Amino acid sequence: MRIAISGTYCTGKTTTALALSIASGIPLTHARTMRELLPEIFPGKTLRQCRFHELMVLGMKRFEERIRAEAALGDRFISDGCSLQEWLYGSTRLLTGADPAESPWLMKLKKLFHPLEWTLFRHQIRSFEAVVKAYAQTHYDRFFHLPLEFPFVADGHRPTSERFRYASEERLLQAYSDTGITATLVGGTLEQRLANLLGHLGLSPVVPVHTAAAMAIQQRSTQFDAVPMEQPH
Repeated sequence: MRIAISGTYCTGKTTTALALSIASGIPLTHARTMRELLPEIFPGKTLRQCRFHELMVLGMKRFEERIRAEAALGDRFISDGCSLQEWLYGSTRLLTGADPAESPWLMKLKKLFHPLEWTLFRHQIRSFEAVVKAYAQTHYDRFFHLPLEFPFVADGHRPTSERFRYASEERLLQAYSDTGITATLVGGTLEQRLANLLGHLGLSPVVPVHTAAAMAIQQRSTQFDAVPMEQPH
């Protein structure tokens, strides 16, 4: 049973996937975030300073790590996100620009003054799209989609906005449709989500739902939220 907990940004994927793993006993895979990859690949930069080709490199590195982690677990895992996430981050920037906080006029000016960079990125991300969609179609058995229920919390790191989140949500839903993926919608509180997921999967919890939810929140805080922000030189 290869399970993908999918959704756009700040929808609770990591906490929900952690809780499901704790409650079910099924191992969890988690690709390193761009925050973790950035100091290794582009030291001294922030995500807001990254050019389009650098965002592409980060997305491909995440995809590589996701493939390795999932392959190591064979046919039984819960994936925090799915292969579509790596494409989605870059793809939405075709609509919002490299930094979603910039105005549409500034985005047009950048496209005007850097046409080659923009065109190259568009071709690269579309090729990447074909790869990640093919992987998603063949490497997951169940998809669960977490809707936009929680407000975006700016962390000073991710160049993301409400406009970006809703644009990426539309693209992700369209990607499910384009690939013939049936994604089951799971919303509500963390405990409600967890109970619904276990029900859809026909699993009895090995750890009580309320306990698994509390443990997931704690693990999210200590393991993932504790990752330091990048520090530009």
